Amino acid sequence: MSSTWSTMTTGPASVPEVAALRTRLAASASVLGLRQVHAVLPPNRLGIGIGRAIIAGVMATFGPVLPGTRVTPVRSGGVRGEWVRAAGVEHGSRAIYYIHGSGYVVCSARTHRGLASRLSRLTGLPVFLVDYRLAPEHRFPAAARDVEAGYRWLLAHGYRARDLVIGGDSAGGHLALDLLLENLRGGTSQPAGVFVFSPLLDVTLGLAERQDRLSRDPMAPARVGRRLLELYTVGQPPDSPRLRLVAPPGAALPPMLVQASAGEMLSADARAWHAMILAAGGRCELELWPGRIHVFQALPLLVPEAVPALRRAAGFVKDALARADTTVRTKVS
Repeated sequence: MSSTWSTMTTGPASVPEVAALRTRLAASASVLGLRQVHAVLPPNRLGIGIGRAIIAGVMATFGPVLPGTRVTPVRSGGVRGEWVRAAGVEHGSRAIYYIHGSGYVVCSARTHRGLASRLSRLTGLPVFLVDYRLAPEHRFPAAARDVEAGYRWLLAHGYRARDLVIGGDSAGGHLALDLLLENLRGGTSQPAGVFVFSPLLDVTLGLAERQDRLSRDPMAPARVGRRLLELYTVGQPPDSPRLRLVAPPGAALPPMLVQASAGEMLSADARAWHAMILAAGGRCELELWPGRIHVFQALPLLVPEAVPALRRAAGFVKDALARADTTVRTKVS
């Protein structure tokens, strides 16, 4: 594990060095053959529909919604999403804004309800899952605009930026970082913190391809991921400032937590993210967990490490909010 700072009060004292047997078996079995299935599915309406159904089934089976969870749909202007509250969690002045992954193509707020319910239970906070538009039906920059609109909607509906923590996974991590950079450009207040699971940074998947040559990702090869991403980025130059994301030196960015499996395809992106934020003068903790399952935090019934990893993420959320409160009180006094 690489780390620059850690004050988290929840979860294990350290990241385990070795993956559980169940985790290793899951990787060896290629998670029910997902790698092979995605490699042969055509990138047309039928193939994408099958892929979406497979992922939804895996998420529901190995990361089901917790009993007693309340889901409240949101349809407000151009903002679509849902509030997810674990049993006993009420709406308050603080919340998590969660941006699901998908390769910009295959997931939705519905597939990530289980993950959101666990984050809600562990933090005691409501989670707003933005349901951004997907490719190929909606191409760049539709998803980025929807994510930005969701954040602005929360600010317009009584949430202060310092009372929000943003979370995201995979392509949702890329969208989270894009939102932070747009906040910088527009002078919008940043959230109290950001946590990301297996984040995408390089949309060309060059980093992932090199990593995949070292150790094949059990869920999907880089070439399959690139095929999905191109459905969103088609016609765009790879150096577009909203695709090739770069944190400028001295940028006013919130503290961040990055978690990934050490052997997965996007572990290289996680390391590059961490290095970039540190080089820009920001605070970022990197946790590389043993195993090879992409966004393992969403699959607690398959990957035992998901539970302690989520506890550490919940600890980060609580600490980030407490730190933001302390900073405000110090400025006032």
